[in-house]
Amino acid sequence: MHFSDVIAFFKPHKTVPITPWRADHRWQLSLSRVAILFFGLAIFGLGDSLLVQGDVGNAPWTVFSQGLTYRTGLSIGWATAIISIFVLLIWIPLNEKPGFGTLSNIVLIAAFIEIGTHIFPKQTGTLAGVAFALVGIAMVGLGSALYITCGLGPGPRDGAMTGIHFKTGIRVGRVRMGIELVVLTIGWLMGGRVGIGTALFALLIGQSVAIFLGIVARLTRK
Repeated sequence: MHFSDVIAFFKPHKTVPITPWRADHRWQLSLSRVAILFFGLAIFGLGDSLLVQGDVGNAPWTVFSQGLTYRTGLSIGWATAIISIFVLLIWIPLNEKPGFGTLSNIVLIAAFIEIGTHIFPKQTGTLAGVAFALVGIAMVGLGSALYITCGLGPGPRDGAMTGIHFKTGIRVGRVRMGIELVVLTIGWLMGGRVGIGTALFALLIGQSVAIFLGIVARLTRK
C-alpha cells in the first residue's frame, strides 16, 4: 500500500454514509444492527472516560457532568445519565421523537464512562494526560461513526441540537456552539475540569468523527 493510499483511506467523509446495517426507521432492530450500535456506544463512553482520567480537561458535556458530581456526590456515570434524561425532555416542545438508539445512548454511554473511570488510571503528568485525551477523542469519533450509521435515532444532545435548528432556523453549527458554550460554562463554574483536553476535543472531534465515517464508508463500499 502506497502512502497516498493510506492518506486516502483516512480522508474525512463529508456526509453520513449509507451502510449495510443502516435502519429504515428508528425502531427497526436486528441482531447485527443492535450489536454495532451497542459496540459504538461502548467505545464512545470508554473514550469519554479516557478524557476524564487524563485530567487535562474534559469534553464540554463531561465538564458539566463532572461539575454535577462535585455538587451532588453522584458518580460521573449517574450524572451523565441524569443530564441526558433532562436534555431528552427538551425534545418534547421541539416535537422530536426518540428512537432505540436514543435510549441506548443514555444508558450505555453513561455506563461505560463509569466503567472506564474505574478501569483506566487517573494521570498526573501532562504528557500522559494529553495522550489519554487524544486516544479518547479518536475513540469518541469511532463510536460516533458506528452509532450514527445505525440510523436508530440521535443521542439526546444531537437531537436537541437539530430540533432547535429546525424550530429557529439558526445554523446547526451555531446552535451546537451555543449549547456547548453554555454547558461548558455551567460545568466549569461547578468545578468541572477545563484545560488543554477541552481545547483538543473542540478542535479535533469533528475531524475524528468525519475520518471514521470515511473509514466506515470505504470498508462497507460495495
